[in-house]
Amino acid sequence: MKTSAFLYPWDVVGDPDAADRVADLGVQQVTLAAAYHSTRALTPRHPSRRIVTAEHAAVLYPPDAARWAGRELRPYEQSWVASDDPYAEAAQALTEAGLEVHTWVVLAHNSRLGAEHPDISVINAYGDRYPWAPCIAQPAVRAYLVDLAAEAAVRDGARGTELESCGWYGFAHLHAHDKIAGVGLGDAAQYLMSLCFCPACRTGYAEHDLDVDEVATAVRRGLEPAWSGSGSPEAGWAGIEKLLGPGLAAATLQWRGRVARALQEAAVAAVRAAAEPGFQVLLHADPAPYRCGANVGADPERILSVADGAVLPCTGGDTAREAVLGPFAGRDGVLAANFTVVTGMGGSPATLERDAAHAASLGANQLRLYHAGLASGPDLDAVAGALSRLGR
Repeated sequence: MKTSAFLYPWDVVGDPDAADRVADLGVQQVTLAAAYHSTRALTPRHPSRRIVTAEHAAVLYPPDAARWAGRELRPYEQSWVASDDPYAEAAQALTEAGLEVHTWVVLAHNSRLGAEHPDISVINAYGDRYPWAPCIAQPAVRAYLVDLAAEAAVRDGARGTELESCGWYGFAHLHAHDKIAGVGLGDAAQYLMSLCFCPACRTGYAEHDLDVDEVATAVRRGLEPAWSGSGSPEAGWAGIEKLLGPGLAAATLQWRGRVARALQEAAVAAVRAAAEPGFQVLLHADPAPYRCGANVGADPERILSVADGAVLPCTGGDTAREAVLGPFAGRDGVLAANFTVVTGMGGSPATLERDAAHAASLGANQLRLYHAGLASGPDLDAVAGALSRLGR
């Protein structure tokens, strides 16, 4: 099975051994970040540093000045890698090591953009803004994300792209110094906390014959047991219907699904218009339509009619993997099973061979490994061993 490892440009720039080290894992491809959110990352094998602090979401190449001239929403440039074009520098080294390079583009996740332009952010039913989550229902946001997708995806030498967060972002963020674990919120409550009530979304709900204030009231009422601790966390779509009521739940999902589909179709079309024929476009996705975040909820049939395939979260036990891959079974297209291979981040590189074989039995035809730059030496040794045995 074709396998790709995720990397940041700073894993490679300044380390002359990095590209060969990744190739020696037994992967054929690298999915290299071209546009990414803020992060603090270890570089455990780099010869001159151990930490990179990406202070804000940024593109890791020089953005096209003409494309963004005069626009209020535009990408930020990076300043933490000592290179004029860290993406291109890393991509060249990886290509010279015999690896195919695809871009990795994070879209609707940008805390600095929301801080500097607060009106574009998701607003929850309590009136709280999520600066990390630009609301994709807003025309200016959608235009920005579509152009960002086309520019960041189609870099020189790239053979394809993977678009992450190409849909709704919401409450779950993994924000720096998060202090949100005091109340247990199941994924049903997280959906309610992720519903947006910005002016664009209020208009959208009204177009679906909903009383917007009634929806907001129902959301707050549905969340009250979580705040009081009087009920166990609800899960899944049935849990959402229980908290919000079946009618309101369906109506909110219908609105959000329509908006997400429009963004995905426009972003993929823009990438293909900018790329050479044969350029592969994958979306990070989850078959549960109410999901938001890095792996956006999407109907399997529709997403495979828009993109060339999907990258699907497969870390965890068999049941979780079956829930993600099952709805895609028997469908044409790339189905890339994404496994975390960093033990300290909840991954299990020691069971990669077995887990990958299980994913293949469920229809996965490619593997993604998160993340070759962050993993420890023993983790990478386990990955190399697993890929060697899988390739026999």
